[in-house]
Amino acid sequence: MTVSFQLRPYRASDEDAAIALWQATWQQAYPAIDFAARVSWWRERWRNELVPNAAIVVADQSGELAGFVTIDTAGYLDQLVVAPAHWGGDIANALMLEAKRLSPWGITLLVNADNGRAIRFYARNGFAHAGEDVNPISGRPVNRMEWKP
Repeated sequence: MTVSFQLRPYRASDEDAAIALWQATWQQAYPAIDFAARVSWWRERWRNELVPNAAIVVADQSGELAGFVTIDTAGYLDQLVVAPAHWGGDIANALMLEAKRLSPWGITLLVNADNGRAIRFYARNGFAHAGEDVNPISGRPVNRMEWKP
């Protein structure tokens, strides 16, 4: 069964739903980390870094936020978040196509080196490995990936 959704620009009224979706999604991906303890930090980062500096597009499914993508004017994709119930469906692909539309000259991103699911998704969407780094906040190893048209 195909789940119907629409992509639309982020609105300030989406903030609580976006924060809750971020928390639930990352908690599912990394159950050993307490993401509830990080919500205040994330909300501040969301408001002060991402909202003012990135295009944010959400996937709206019957009035519920099912995913979102953030991409800045330099083509850096900071977040592509999809509700775990929709993993493996069309929402992530639609959000990625929208990111490519917004940054047609190329996209870079960092992905946790141990997140094989995300790495495979990005590779299927034309991203290539472009180096390693360390997340300055978590200290976790990350892979830099790039998409060039």
